[in-house]
Amino acid sequence: MDDAAAPASSLIAQYLSFLRSQRKLSPHTLSGYARDLQELRALLAVPGASPDAGEPLLQQVTQVQIRKCAARLHARGLNARSISRKLSAWRGLFAWLALEQAMRANPVDGIKPPKKSKPLPKALPADDAIRLVSQVDPARDPASTLAACNRAMFELLYSSGLRVSELVGIDVADVREGSYESAGWIDLAEAEVTVTGKGGKKRKVPVGKAALQAINDWLPLRASLVKADGGTDGHALFLNERGARMSPRVTQLRLNAHAKGVGMPADVHPHMLRHSFASHVLQSSGDLRAVQEMLGHASISATQVYTALDFQRLAQVYDQAHPRARKNSGK
Repeated sequence: MDDAAAPASSLIAQYLSFLRSQRKLSPHTLSGYARDLQELRALLAVPGASPDAGEPLLQQVTQVQIRKCAARLHARGLNARSISRKLSAWRGLFAWLALEQAMRANPVDGIKPPKKSKPLPKALPADDAIRLVSQVDPARDPASTLAACNRAMFELLYSSGLRVSELVGIDVADVREGSYESAGWIDLAEAEVTVTGKGGKKRKVPVGKAALQAINDWLPLRASLVKADGGTDGHALFLNERGARMSPRVTQLRLNAHAKGVGMPADVHPHMLRHSFASHVLQSSGDLRAVQEMLGHASISATQVYTALDFQRLAQVYDQAHPRARKNSGK
């Protein structure tokens, strides 16, 4: 049979032989290629035709057909990574075929897999978030400097939805000395905090009553850590035991250790409190624009992810509460 009229099954076999002998691919890799290429053959086959009549001619495959094949895979629920792998295998087949026979273009070129869906942010239920930031680790002295600092940081993270980098950049006041200028500061009288977010943009965010109280409890203990020659670190709202400005990494480690100390099962990190803040404010107010402004998102699309998170929570409540929604009810 003329190669120009060779069916897909024959050409795929030749291509796999080429990969085995010339590319020296492992049997495991070849097996993966074979599965992906046979799937292409099946997707291109004429529905309802006999095996011989239904064999597609690869030389005649168009980009439109490849798009339809990729769309069918997506409709079956195949994830973006798997579709991308199959497209890569198909692209290689047609590139080889172009070298063996005259083809005007590779029909897979320019075909991209669907975008990977971004996982929803992990937010704590409201009761868990409150328990996390308000409880004192039983292993620590509630009156200790460390416990007071931790509570003030955690309360502020949850109260105002701050990034951890924004949190550690806060000073006790707006300071401008020489070349130093505060990136952020707390205003207890106005119950608000000013921070510098991404892109160097400053924003003001309200601070809740519980966070204000925790900060007021921390400030007298903080004073004992300030060093006379501490430089600009002496302006920092949150200091470590050596009187230096708190770092994002230490804050992360402290929060994770605190979560374990109070019996939280999840691996808690500072951004989880930011997600919790956004989700809980949105649940209560429904004001997406206000949440966007408080989070410092440049685009509303970045904030809209919390509407999906809110819907997911409502769906869980519905499944648990509605007698005709329970998947395991058997009714």
